[in-house]
Amino acid sequence: MTKVKKEECEEVPETPSKSYDELLSYLNPVAKPLAGRKLTKKLYKCVKKAIKQKNIRRGVKEVQKFINKGEKGIVVMAGDTLPIEVYCHIPVMCEDRGIPYSYVPSKSDLGAAAGSKRPTCVILIKPHEDYQEAYDECLEDVQALPLPY
Repeated sequence: MTKVKKEECEEVPETPSKSYDELLSYLNPVAKPLAGRKLTKKLYKCVKKAIKQKNIRRGVKEVQKFINKGEKGIVVMAGDTLPIEVYCHIPVMCEDRGIPYSYVPSKSDLGAAAGSKRPTCVILIKPHEDYQEAYDECLEDVQALPLPY
Protein backbone atom coordinates (compact mmCIF):
# COMPACT_ATOMS: atom_id res chain seq x y z
CA MET A 1 0.00 0.00 0.00
CA THR A 2 1.19 3.43 -0.74
CA LYS A 3 0.77 6.34 1.52
CA VAL A 4 -1.17 9.23 0.16
CA LYS A 5 0.02 12.65 1.13
CA LYS A 6 -2.58 14.69 2.85
CA GLU A 7 -3.20 17.85 0.97
CA GLU A 8 -3.02 20.98 2.97
CA CYS A 9 -6.44 22.04 4.05
CA GLU A 10 -7.57 25.36 2.80
CA GLU A 11 -7.99 27.80 5.61
CA VAL A 12 -11.59 28.65 6.17
CA PRO A 13 -11.97 32.32 6.97
CA GLU A 14 -13.52 32.88 10.37
CA THR A 15 -16.84 34.60 10.50
CA PRO A 16 -16.20 38.14 11.58
CA SER A 17 -17.50 38.73 15.07
CA LYS A 18 -19.77 41.66 15.58
CA SER A 19 -18.52 44.73 17.36
CA TYR A 20 -19.69 45.66 20.83
CA ASP A 21 -21.87 48.46 19.45
CA GLU A 22 -23.57 46.12 16.98
CA LEU A 23 -24.28 43.61 19.74
CA LEU A 24 -25.97 46.30 21.83
CA SER A 25 -28.77 46.52 19.28
CA TYR A 26 -29.86 42.94 20.16
CA LEU A 27 -30.19 43.47 23.92
CA ASN A 28 -33.43 42.72 25.69
CA PRO A 29 -34.98 45.33 28.00
CA VAL A 30 -34.04 43.63 31.29
CA ALA A 31 -30.30 43.49 30.56
CA LYS A 32 -29.24 45.82 33.36
CA PRO A 33 -26.60 46.27 34.77
CA LEU A 34 -24.78 45.86 31.49
CA ALA A 35 -21.01 45.45 31.53
CA GLY A 36 -19.08 48.00 29.52
CA ARG A 37 -16.71 47.08 26.73
CA LYS A 38 -13.66 46.71 29.01
CA LEU A 39 -15.50 44.83 31.73
CA THR A 40 -16.99 42.49 29.13
CA LYS A 41 -13.50 41.57 27.94
CA LYS A 42 -12.33 41.08 31.53
CA LEU A 43 -15.29 38.81 32.26
CA TYR A 44 -14.64 36.72 29.14
CA LYS A 45 -10.97 36.34 30.16
CA CYS A 46 -11.98 35.35 33.67
CA VAL A 47 -14.41 32.77 32.25
CA LYS A 48 -11.61 31.33 30.08
CA LYS A 49 -9.32 31.04 33.11
CA ALA A 50 -12.08 29.48 35.21
CA ILE A 51 -12.91 26.92 32.55
CA LYS A 52 -9.29 25.69 32.63
CA GLN A 53 -9.73 24.93 36.34
CA LYS A 54 -13.23 23.52 35.75
CA ASN A 55 -14.45 26.02 38.31
CA ILE A 56 -17.53 27.22 36.51
CA ARG A 57 -21.27 26.56 36.40
CA ARG A 58 -22.96 26.88 33.03
CA GLY A 59 -26.63 27.07 32.08
CA VAL A 60 -29.78 28.25 33.81
CA LYS A 61 -30.63 24.99 35.60
CA GLU A 62 -27.13 24.39 36.92
CA VAL A 63 -26.55 27.99 38.02
CA GLN A 64 -29.96 28.13 39.70
CA LYS A 65 -29.31 24.88 41.54
CA PHE A 66 -25.94 26.00 42.90
CA ILE A 67 -27.17 29.49 43.84
CA ASN A 68 -29.87 27.77 45.90
CA LYS A 69 -27.21 25.56 47.50
CA GLY A 70 -25.30 28.67 48.56
CA GLU A 71 -22.34 28.81 46.16
CA LYS A 72 -20.70 32.20 45.80
CA GLY A 73 -19.19 33.78 42.72
CA ILE A 74 -19.96 36.17 39.89
CA VAL A 75 -23.00 35.50 37.72
CA VAL A 76 -22.60 36.54 34.09
CA MET A 77 -25.72 36.58 31.92
CA ALA A 78 -26.17 37.16 28.21
CA GLY A 79 -28.27 40.17 27.35
CA ASP A 80 -29.55 38.88 24.02
CA THR A 81 -31.40 35.84 25.34
CA LEU A 82 -35.01 35.54 24.25
CA PRO A 83 -37.55 34.81 25.63
CA ILE A 84 -36.69 36.77 28.75
CA GLU A 85 -38.67 34.34 30.92
CA VAL A 86 -35.90 31.77 30.52
CA TYR A 87 -33.70 33.50 33.06
CA CYS A 88 -35.49 36.57 34.44
CA HIS A 89 -35.62 35.02 37.94
CA ILE A 90 -31.81 34.70 38.26
CA PRO A 91 -31.13 38.39 39.12
CA VAL A 92 -33.70 38.23 41.93
CA MET A 93 -32.04 35.11 43.33
CA CYS A 94 -28.63 36.81 43.13
CA GLU A 95 -29.85 39.94 44.91
CA ASP A 96 -31.46 37.89 47.68
CA ARG A 97 -28.19 36.04 48.32
CA GLY A 98 -25.82 38.97 47.79
CA ILE A 99 -24.19 37.52 44.67
CA PRO A 100 -22.93 40.11 42.15
CA TYR A 101 -24.24 39.75 38.61
CA SER A 102 -23.81 41.46 35.28
CA TYR A 103 -25.01 41.18 31.72
CA VAL A 104 -22.80 40.89 28.65
CA PRO A 105 -24.12 41.60 25.15
CA SER A 106 -23.79 38.19 23.47
CA LYS A 107 -24.68 34.64 24.45
CA SER A 108 -22.60 33.20 21.61
CA ASP A 109 -19.50 35.08 22.81
CA LEU A 110 -20.20 33.94 26.37
CA GLY A 111 -20.45 30.33 25.20
CA ALA A 112 -17.25 30.69 23.17
CA ALA A 113 -15.42 32.08 26.20
CA ALA A 114 -16.54 29.00 28.11
CA GLY A 115 -15.02 26.77 25.45
CA SER A 116 -18.31 25.65 23.95
CA LYS A 117 -19.70 25.82 20.45
CA ARG A 118 -23.16 26.32 21.92
CA PRO A 119 -24.35 29.71 23.12
CA THR A 120 -24.68 30.00 26.89
CA CYS A 121 -27.02 32.43 28.60
CA VAL A 122 -25.87 32.16 32.25
CA ILE A 123 -22.49 31.37 33.83
CA LEU A 124 -21.41 31.36 37.47
CA ILE A 125 -17.69 32.01 37.93
CA LYS A 126 -16.43 30.59 41.22
CA PRO A 127 -13.30 31.98 42.89
CA HIS A 128 -10.05 30.01 42.65
CA GLU A 129 -6.49 30.79 43.70
CA ASP A 130 -5.04 30.30 40.19
CA TYR A 131 -6.91 33.28 38.76
CA GLN A 132 -7.67 35.17 41.96
CA GLU A 133 -6.34 38.53 40.70
CA ALA A 134 -8.53 38.51 37.59
CA TYR A 135 -11.50 37.32 39.65
CA ASP A 136 -11.05 40.06 42.27
CA GLU A 137 -10.73 42.72 39.58
CA CYS A 138 -13.93 41.53 37.89
CA LEU A 139 -15.69 41.29 41.25
CA GLU A 140 -14.87 44.91 42.12
CA ASP A 141 -16.00 46.15 38.72
CA VAL A 142 -19.25 44.17 38.76
CA GLN A 143 -20.08 45.34 42.29
CA ALA A 144 -19.47 48.94 41.18
CA LEU A 145 -22.15 48.67 38.48
CA PRO A 146 -25.42 50.42 39.39
CA LEU A 147 -28.34 48.13 40.18
CA PRO A 148 -31.34 48.48 37.86
CA TYR A 149 -33.87 49.71 40.41
